[in-house]
Amino acid sequence: MDETIDRAASGGLRARKKAATRQALADAALRLFLERGYEQVGVREIAEVADVSVSTLFNYFPGGKEALVFDEDAGNEAALVSAVTDRPPGQTIPGALRAHFTGFVTSPNTRDPRFAEFQQLIQQTPALREYARAMALRHENALARALADQTGRPHDDLLCAAYARFTLETLAFAGSRPDPAAAIDQALLLLDQGWTTTAAQHDPEPA
Repeated sequence: MDETIDRAASGGLRARKKAATRQALADAALRLFLERGYEQVGVREIAEVADVSVSTLFNYFPGGKEALVFDEDAGNEAALVSAVTDRPPGQTIPGALRAHFTGFVTSPNTRDPRFAEFQQLIQQTPALREYARAMALRHENALARALADQTGRPHDDLLCAAYARFTLETLAFAGSRPDPAAAIDQALLLLDQGWTTTAAQHDPEPA
């Protein structure tokens, strides 16, 4: 029993150390990029600031510098899909996505004063703009597949693809408004009415 507990505790400690190292790398990269510009900072300098080797940096971020900027990419995609697939019983898909996006735009990270600088860094850096476009497309496709699975449609269904595209676009819309949460609510209310009406015509079960 004690040996099992020790192994579990050791595993938990290793996981925390790995998470801390990963976060230290992402934080160091963002700080340097905001201070000096993306093109002026190399991976070796980031590794030195985070007190790890360059090989360790690439172990955590195989995608290199771009992946360091978008360190929450995988987690954000998983949370987006989970909002649909793991929603509480009785909650509609539109309601689940509205709650998810509202939570995102009101989160401490999004309200951090550096978030505007982060967005500006992306817009001013061609490599980051391209990475962001590819990331958004991956998230869009993942959401469309989740919608299709939840409604019994094929993965190439145009209704699911369109709803995924326009729903994700509301984040950019909300970011340009004084009250992002209210913007999300109104934009998704408009989209939800179209989704509910169209999807109900041939859904095998309520969405």
